[in-house]
Amino acid sequence: MDWIAVVDDDVTNLKAAGRILSKHGMRVTALRSGRALIDFLADNRPDLILLDIRMPGMDGFETLEAIRAHKGAEPVIPVIFLTGDDSREAETRGLQQGATDFIRKPFVAEALVLRVRHTIELDRLQRDLAAEVERKTQEMQILSLHVVQTLAEAIDAKDTYTNGHSGRVAVYAREIARRYGYSFDRQEEIYMIGLLHDVGKIGVPNSVINKPGKLTDEEFAKIKEHPVMGARILEKIREMPKLAYGARWHHERYDGTGYPDGLAGEQIVEEARIIAVADAYDAMTSNRSYRDVLPREAVRRELEEGRGTQFDPVFADIMIQMMDEDPEYRMREE
Repeated sequence: MDWIAVVDDDVTNLKAAGRILSKHGMRVTALRSGRALIDFLADNRPDLILLDIRMPGMDGFETLEAIRAHKGAEPVIPVIFLTGDDSREAETRGLQQGATDFIRKPFVAEALVLRVRHTIELDRLQRDLAAEVERKTQEMQILSLHVVQTLAEAIDAKDTYTNGHSGRVAVYAREIARRYGYSFDRQEEIYMIGLLHDVGKIGVPNSVINKPGKLTDEEFAKIKEHPVMGARILEKIREMPKLAYGARWHHERYDGTGYPDGLAGEQIVEEARIIAVADAYDAMTSNRSYRDVLPREAVRRELEEGRGTQFDPVFADIMIQMMDEDPEYRMREE
């Protein structure tokens, strides 16, 4: 049963609206002031509000403004203004405030019922559509994450010695971001950036990536191409431009001696500065072709010594804090 709140200081109008709407199977709550409506909405949510404009004390415009301000992000209840005149200024003001429609008094029964039903049906359709869009968006986000995770695993599979590297970097980066104060959405964004930061390694020969000994200058130059390659791949995803930023600049150094662009300090985007710390930490705490996992104390010392040179000191300090909360050294490659 549709539930209508009718607000009017005139008892005759309240009775007329109540009689018409009740006759057509609707539940009606009659209220005689804007303040009474605000109090009523504290614990109730009707399907629609019929709100008189001219009332003593708080008029219809002031009432609607107060409702919208108080309810904030809650679903908006549609409001139809009741008016006894043909003022264009009143209609314009009402529509600007978010009123759905205007109904003239005295009521024409058939018109009142049709407009009320039409407004409620339209509101429900819009809410159902919004919910469906949200559901589909969530499904697409989940699908996108699965695709990205699969791609990250494919990247890591190229390197015999970095199994799970991208996933760990993503987790560490997200935790740094959380502790730094990122919103949930930005935390999830940097997680995706972390998963794809090494995507450019797709273009590096396996013989170079998996070489067990020291790389030649030419081979190291090939390795150093992967940030630019990764950025070229990811910059095509225009909906998430920071994916490309993370790929391109995660090997920049805070003192400006990194690559590929030699950026320094805050010239390096914040997300890339976070990824740089997470990436270096995982590199030190994972097995490599040329060494085993570094001892915990050595990793902590490298982070401390790299503050302000290799790493943004703020994010290095957060990573050190995370290490200090992990005395058993579990935060590393298994």
